Amino acid sequence: MAQFTYKARKRSGELVQGMLEVNDRSTALLQIERMGLFPIMVDGGRAVGLSPGRNADRSAASSNLMPAAVRGFFQRKRRPKLRELATFTQQLANLLNSGMPLTVALNSMTHLESKGIPSEVSRQLKQDVMEGKSLSDAMARQNHVFSDMYINMIRAGEQSGALVDVLRRLADHYERFAEVQSKFTSAMVYPAFVATVGVVIIVFFMAYMLPKFMSIFDGMQVALPWSTLMLKHTSEWFAAYWWALVLVAIAAGVLFSRFKASPAGRRKVDQWKMALPVFGRVVRLNLFGQFARTLSTLLRNGVPVLTALKITEEIVPNVIVKEAIAQTREDVTDGKTIAQPLARAGIFPQLMIDLLKIGEETGDVPGALGNLADTYEGELTLALRVMTNLIEPVLIVVMAIGVGFLLFSVLSAMFAITSTIGRS
Repeated sequence: MAQFTYKARKRSGELVQGMLEVNDRSTALLQIERMGLFPIMVDGGRAVGLSPGRNADRSAASSNLMPAAVRGFFQRKRRPKLRELATFTQQLANLLNSGMPLTVALNSMTHLESKGIPSEVSRQLKQDVMEGKSLSDAMARQNHVFSDMYINMIRAGEQSGALVDVLRRLADHYERFAEVQSKFTSAMVYPAFVATVGVVIIVFFMAYMLPKFMSIFDGMQVALPWSTLMLKHTSEWFAAYWWALVLVAIAAGVLFSRFKASPAGRRKVDQWKMALPVFGRVVRLNLFGQFARTLSTLLRNGVPVLTALKITEEIVPNVIVKEAIAQTREDVTDGKTIAQPLARAGIFPQLMIDLLKIGEETGDVPGALGNLADTYEGELTLALRVMTNLIEPVLIVVMAIGVGFLLFSVLSAMFAITSTIGRS
């Protein structure tokens, strides 16, 4: 048990203070709410009946035994998934739209089931709002849950008085992104499964079945065909030097990770991704759709152009596109339009440039970007289907060649043994 001191207000507004002995801060907040009070401050957490110094020393000693990287892995806070954030946002929008005050809505959010976002997040938001902070400022204190884009859009909704509309647009935005992400993941599941099964079959045959056949062939003392000999030598080499392959694979992975971690390496890898024959088109469409959808959502909700470009630059994962957006932001600062510097970057398609110019002429840049996002997301769906349709037969052919070569090597040796026995 631990002791917590608290300050809270009654429904009449009267300030009260007290102390609770409970297990943790969340239980203390829940008990205060059950007393019909609105908590303003909850502090403490000292253990009752224990030696704090000794327990703290033990806790510190046990945590210090772990490497810093391991401690950081276990102590880090998981960011919610896009669909989880969309559900949370939609629930809050529905509560506010029903006429609930913000603090009451946040209190109700603590009791709603929001997968991926613990109730402590809503409880802390409610406490910060009751202390006089705006919702956007309260969310900024929990940046492991809410991104810069989310916070800036909430701030714009507060300033314009359209918080419910902004929340609904945010929910729709994250739902769309989650859907695109789901399509990409689904497109890769079957090829990954086929490739894994193929590798398992070949490894099982080479490690378990082939040695049994080879022991039979060696006992026959028959000249084996070239394909069987090649398979035999390959199997023997793998059996003798498998550890070297593991070391080479680990070394290659470490070197590639270090190369990708460097600024020049990451830029080169992102450039390769965009230039690949089939996969590159999927990457480009995903990046262009993400850029257009994010910038459109921000501008549509009243976020200033420079702030919107900065947030979009941070969200887009590709370094090449980041550099183009950063240069565009600098040129827009100088008073130029968005379309002109984007065109000079040389990586954005002409369709985007032309529609942006039209949007700038008609005064509806968010609408033009929204249309572009719909277009690229539709093309991305088709491109994923094409990529999947191309990968599947390629994998099947590669597996057929590999398994077929194994069977051919074994069967040709058996035919050689049969013919030798027939001649004798």
